[in-house]
Amino acid sequence: MRAVITGGAGFLGSHLCDKFIERGWEVVCLDNLSTGAEANIQHLTANPRFSFVRHDVTRYIDVPGPVNAVMHFASPASPDDYLRLPIQTLKVGSLGTHNALGLALAKKSRFLLASTSECYGDPDVSPQPETYWGHVNPIGPRGVYDEAKRFAEAMTMAYHRAHGVDTRIVRIFNTYGPRMRLNDGRALPNFLYQALSGQAITVYGDGHQTRSFCYVSDLIAGILALFDSAEHLPTNIGNPHEITILEFAERIRAITGNKAELVFKPLPQDDPKRRCPDIRKAQALLHWEPKVNLEEGLKLTLEYFQKKVAEERRVTG
Repeated sequence: MRAVITGGAGFLGSHLCDKFIERGWEVVCLDNLSTGAEANIQHLTANPRFSFVRHDVTRYIDVPGPVNAVMHFASPASPDDYLRLPIQTLKVGSLGTHNALGLALAKKSRFLLASTSECYGDPDVSPQPETYWGHVNPIGPRGVYDEAKRFAEAMTMAYHRAHGVDTRIVRIFNTYGPRMRLNDGRALPNFLYQALSGQAITVYGDGHQTRSFCYVSDLIAGILALFDSAEHLPTNIGNPHEITILEFAERIRAITGNKAELVFKPLPQDDPKRRCPDIRKAQALLHWEPKVNLEEGLKLTLEYFQKKVAEERRVTG
């Protein structure tokens, strides 16, 4: 069995590469390294069942030989990245999805799209079920990511209905764990990096907006359960434990021992006030739910970040 994983050198894509290798599959990792890193897959390069191809999936994808699964994870995912790369984000969601689906159609393989909770925008329904159509500003600065993913979902369902491609769509909620980039623009890496560097912790808005954080091993287990299922419609995978950003910042200060002050800055435009998945569908259909609580997940993530911050200090002197 052979899987093609686009964005395979990214945070989630690299963990997915690990799991398919564990399953005994061959894995072809495609990534242009715009936000991914070869360090995330370095441990796999000696494995004869793993290959890395540096490729921009907005261009035609040619993978010789059989392919049993196409996992489309290529895309900037943090606000800092997609605000810095707005056109590239739109292109990978549209052209990249089209090319990845074209590969799945040509190879008669199963296809899974990594979609996002950002399809729900700044919701007026919470928790967000899959049946909620969302509240998205299509021309706001975040629209480049939100609408790219919404288009990707529409394209995926069109290929399923028009061409019979065996598709899956996972809507991923905030995820954290090892291999996240330091200070990548999202709350958890920002807070950990600032705390470990002895900086003040930056909170946007009044801190009363909420997020829910799913540890990476739980998320990957949910994605694989969906991949193994027969479900074609979007499915939420995330942790429904909701926490305010202010409370989360205090958690980070407590586990790192950083007593620095909190610095408040204006909330970015269209930033969601609430983000919490309704996971009843995943529980019933996939018999999946998260197992790692926030305290345990933060300890594991802290160990990784401590090592990365120490490496950064050695490099910078």
